[in-house]
Amino acid sequence: MKRVSLLSSIVLLLFWLLTAPCYAAEPDSLSVKIGQMLMIGFRGLSVAEAPEIAEDIAERHIGGVVLFDYDVPSKSPSRNISSSEQLCRLTLELQKLSGIPLLIAIDQEGGKVSRLKPARGFPASVSAEHLGQLNNPDSTRAAARQTARTLKAMHIGMNLAPVADLNTNPDNPVIGKLSRSFSSDPAVVTRNINLVCSTYRDEGIIPTLKHFPGHGSSTSDTHCDFTDITTSWSDKELDPYRDMIASDYRDAIMTAHVFNGTLDSLYPATLSKATLDGLLRGMLGFKGVILSDDMQMKAITDQYGLETAIQLAINGGVDILVFGNNSAYDPVIASKATKIIQSLVARNIITPERIDLSWRRIMELKQRYHLDRS
Repeated sequence: MKRVSLLSSIVLLLFWLLTAPCYAAEPDSLSVKIGQMLMIGFRGLSVAEAPEIAEDIAERHIGGVVLFDYDVPSKSPSRNISSSEQLCRLTLELQKLSGIPLLIAIDQEGGKVSRLKPARGFPASVSAEHLGQLNNPDSTRAAARQTARTLKAMHIGMNLAPVADLNTNPDNPVIGKLSRSFSSDPAVVTRNINLVCSTYRDEGIIPTLKHFPGHGSSTSDTHCDFTDITTSWSDKELDPYRDMIASDYRDAIMTAHVFNGTLDSLYPATLSKATLDGLLRGMLGFKGVILSDDMQMKAITDQYGLETAIQLAINGGVDILVFGNNSAYDPVIASKATKIIQSLVARNIITPERIDLSWRRIMELKQRYHLDRS
């Protein structure tokens, strides 16, 4: 086992050196590894309009960006997407800034949660609920293929989808009412997310299952409030994850900010070592990349300071911290997060080995998908 681990480490190190020659001469790669653990949202339709994100990529080595079509804090319909031509230019500009291939991510679930809308020249899409009601493999594959090919044409390599939540509460303001779940039946959800993920994979798009350990039963929205699902959640909400991981799913999973006292009496899932390291990695055996949901949602920010939230998330098992900058906007959030993580490592509150573990998972995912930097 040690020999295999050593060989794997050498392969990843060679990949990193080959794909990031400008970093190879740095005496300490800790800053690069920390940067790879950050996915940041920003304002601007071009790099010229977004100097902060350009600096974050070039100087802080952030590993990913997340795109939106609407700016929530300013209530503006202008954010990162105005047309296919503009978006294509933007993603190419972003990718060229990065020495290591950049994860360019988006929430293109279909239906109501679509950043690429027909009004801006993109194909119409259908919701997960619609596909779940059809429960037809050809329909699900066709919808997933259209989405994946659209993203590929836009040089977007990662979709923050499909939703693996069960529709256990149709009145759920953030899942059920938005038609984001395939079904209340775990078997239907598993069948459809498997089809979506395999289609994305065939088209070279990284899928992301969400929101672990299950958001479907909630009665409130983690964007706005502390959300407790202790009494409404059930173990069957793990079935889609359990089945996918058993079938060797190892791409990405996004956490939920929900509090579930059954799994952890102290912390919401994103900050919970018991939920992420214990349940998702330990009991379910997940080997891939864990992304946080947006760390600026009020379910986190109203309860925890930034340093505490970052510390708990990383030590709990999160590999990529997402700061969407679309619940609140902070143009220097990447700088703040970087300094906090560096300080936590310097004080040995987070160990260098823990950072290295996330970096290896992230680099393996990027390597496996041969992300295009051209």
